[in-house]
Amino acid sequence: MKTKNILISGLLAIVASTGLASGAAATESYYGHPAFASVSGQTSIPVGHAEFCTRRPAECSPTLGAIDHVKLTDTLWDELQLVNNHYNISITPVSDMDLYGVPEFWTYPVNGYGDCEDIALAKRAALIERGWHPSTLLMTVVRQANGEGHAVLMVRTDRGDLILDNQDALIKVWNDTPYTFLKRQSQAHAGQWVDIIDNQGGSVTATAGY
Repeated sequence: MKTKNILISGLLAIVASTGLASGAAATESYYGHPAFASVSGQTSIPVGHAEFCTRRPAECSPTLGAIDHVKLTDTLWDELQLVNNHYNISITPVSDMDLYGVPEFWTYPVNGYGDCEDIALAKRAALIERGWHPSTLLMTVVRQANGEGHAVLMVRTDRGDLILDNQDALIKVWNDTPYTFLKRQSQAHAGQWVDIIDNQGGSVTATAGY
């Protein structure tokens, strides 16, 4: 219980620093606040996700009844913590090259092993099973400080866009992470992606496997 309270307090402090009132529902007027990532037009789908969609087309279709964000209640915050912690602890990070002998292969974790996008996919599927709307759970590609690509799950809430990351036990608002954000899934279509306008670097188009 103590850990939970610390995490919630930390999140609320971050959100408060952006000018969003604690507990206030986000509306269109909030966009432009740094707690919410802005996007530009449609962009290329990551190669690994394109191949994933070929294998699992039902998971990459237009999103019916898409919503902009979810209102983050205490119960939903607990679910985010539970799912994030479960997969961060239970899945051992291993590269696609070591697992499959290829540079990039997006899939669900197998036998307790997977890389960043596999873990993010598993978190997304688990939250959808719990009733979260797919349009609020977006696979996202970022660039780390060392220049390497990385995948996380962006969760769109009225407290801001939250990041579930296998490299960090804490769930943080997107702009409180050390990454440059490149692109994410479209909320309207799970098989399409849009560029993210990063506050620090503008709209960045990813290359290579991302």
